[in-house]
Amino acid sequence: MATKECPRHNRLSQIQERRPTAIEDQAKDDPIRILLVEDHASFRQALAFMLEMEPGFEVVGQVGSLAEARALPGETLGDVEVAIVDLALPDGDGLDLIEGFSSQPRTATLVLSASMESRRFARAVEAGAGGVLHKSTPIRDIVDAVRKLKAGVALLSPGEVVEMLRLVGRERQEELAVRRAVERLTPREKEVLQALAEGLESREIAEKLGVTVETERTHMVNILHKLGAHSRLQALVFAARYGVVQIR
Repeated sequence: MATKECPRHNRLSQIQERRPTAIEDQAKDDPIRILLVEDHASFRQALAFMLEMEPGFEVVGQVGSLAEARALPGETLGDVEVAIVDLALPDGDGLDLIEGFSSQPRTATLVLSASMESRRFARAVEAGAGGVLHKSTPIRDIVDAVRKLKAGVALLSPGEVVEMLRLVGRERQEELAVRRAVERLTPREKEVLQALAEGLESREIAEKLGVTVETERTHMVNILHKLGAHSRLQALVFAARYGVVQIR
């Protein structure tokens, strides 16, 4: 007597026999060559191990700094199809690498960062990154992102890209405002900031410049007002960023 097949068994068989997606097929036929730029060695090595377990994935290089990435042989860099880059590197900003990778037509960049700062992500997209993910993202999602980038599939919607570029625009307007404010500082106010950078207190600054403490405080009030700063420390940060003072 014929045995009646269980509908549930049929469904399970169909799931198990599911054909791979077009992106998965492409990855198997044409291995995706990946470069990891990440300064935390344990995280980088674990990620490399997991990626190498994927069919059609090949990690062609692992580096932990800008200098190491730039020292890679030209043939290695030329083979990279997807670069996974951290933004916070010990010797600089990963944005510099992204700009270089974006100039190579065959290389896509995926940012994998511990930061959730939208402006940093926006700068990365502006520099040419094809996508941005947090380091807590499940490995399966990272794998899917790599495959999509290799296949030329957008990870960000046009709306998301536009919003990120707006963030960059607002940040640049703020930077321009601070730069103009710095340019309005008088020579004496710059001397006050330099003395502050040398670790001097209000009375010590007054003595060094040959003025009264009240005059030094007046200078500082004017500095804070011009820079839109809320404290001496914030004013010092602005001054250092734009080369007004030298931190020794």
